[in-house]
Amino acid sequence: MVKFPKAFLDSIAAILPPQLELDDFIAISQTPLRRSIRVNTLKIGVEEFVQRMEGKGWHLEPIPWCDEGFWLNWDKPGAQLGNTPEHLAGLFYIQEASSMMPPNALFALAGQPQTVLDVASAPGSKTSQMAARMNNQGVLIANEYSSSRLKSLHANLQRLGIRNVALTHFDGKVFGPTLPERFDAILLDAPCSGEGTVRKDPQAMANWSFDAIEQIAAVQKTLIESAFTALKPGGTLVYSTCTLLAEENQAVCHWLRERHPELVEFISLGALFPGAERALTEEGFLHIWPQIYDSEGFFVAAIRKRGSMQAQAKPPKLKSFPFTPAPTRTVAELRHYLETQLGLSLPDEGQVMARDQELWWFPQALNDFIGKIRMNRLGIKIAQVHKHGFKIQHEAIMALPLTPTKCVELTDEQATTYLMGRDLPMDTPAGKGEVIVRWTGQPLGLAKWVGSKLKNGLPRELVRDQIVSV
Repeated sequence: MVKFPKAFLDSIAAILPPQLELDDFIAISQTPLRRSIRVNTLKIGVEEFVQRMEGKGWHLEPIPWCDEGFWLNWDKPGAQLGNTPEHLAGLFYIQEASSMMPPNALFALAGQPQTVLDVASAPGSKTSQMAARMNNQGVLIANEYSSSRLKSLHANLQRLGIRNVALTHFDGKVFGPTLPERFDAILLDAPCSGEGTVRKDPQAMANWSFDAIEQIAAVQKTLIESAFTALKPGGTLVYSTCTLLAEENQAVCHWLRERHPELVEFISLGALFPGAERALTEEGFLHIWPQIYDSEGFFVAAIRKRGSMQAQAKPPKLKSFPFTPAPTRTVAELRHYLETQLGLSLPDEGQVMARDQELWWFPQALNDFIGKIRMNRLGIKIAQVHKHGFKIQHEAIMALPLTPTKCVELTDEQATTYLMGRDLPMDTPAGKGEVIVRWTGQPLGLAKWVGSKLKNGLPRELVRDQIVSV
């Protein structure tokens, strides 16, 4: 049961819109969130996914502010969605419905930006949503301050077949001074007190205090100033939190406008989706009380930069860049191996780079950021070169365009066996060398023919002890 401090409820009562009741807020906060998922359109179309899963007993209710989002009713309430084959194949992402709104707002207003910054990206729900909206084009810089969360962020991107993201590991305040006016669009889903998450985490209010809010708001102001500085003139910044009081929401946005009154323009989100007006503030922000849409509490604001700040870049001290363009012959040999042995192709909008015996694929748009900021992970690792050829990496299997003629299609039972890390005895004629295994048209990973069986090549960290059958 959620226990709210009296001071918090008094503050909520003071700002709650007149059409809403405090008792309704308290009541819905004691109820669990509805399960919600987002279809990964880099792997499968929305209509195809819905037909596929409803045929397996899922009831999917559309989320009005995200065409790819659905509330899920499933007759296995205790089952782990993350262990379903569809999830492991990257067909969907488990994401709270409200958190789908900030990326949708950004792309509704910014169109198809080519350079995007996600200031606080882990665990990757919004990053992957934006990468899908970009259709793996351009470049998305995904930053995460917590080093412990970078690994899970990369794992999510790999599973979903994303290849246009570069990961950075900084305090978000560095982007304004380091990369002034370099991004078409920026999402700042700011660290916050988390008041809106109590339906998911009843302990979210355990350490709540006005002193803590004041400290967090100071951090948020630093981050929004940095993000606004990094935004190109004419670009769009979306600021969001999963908290409710104005000190971390409206006040932060007004603070930015007071600092830059000629440059900051608030953009109304009242037409973002049918029913958005129910959460609209006088400034055009969305202040999402949980009882309005039966969701988490959330806040979303959209800001346009009306002109240049004339900010000067402060280049960081960087070590020498460890990658060089791969030799033409090596690229040709790699391309030939990928196409003839595995049915994979290298996208045209990028280049193959080498680091020692590693071969990587970088999106072309990444060139503008090389040498200007330190990046922890760039593009995707395709292969390790050894004396007998290439050892292809799992992330390449998941992210590169695939022609299915070279693949081995698995049954449901075989797919379960593969995802549990076991080898596959095969009744079909034995092949030779490495092969991609697919299930219902989706790549799962690599295997290697050894006699009449396929030796499992799934990376150990991706093996599951149990697979949940849909």
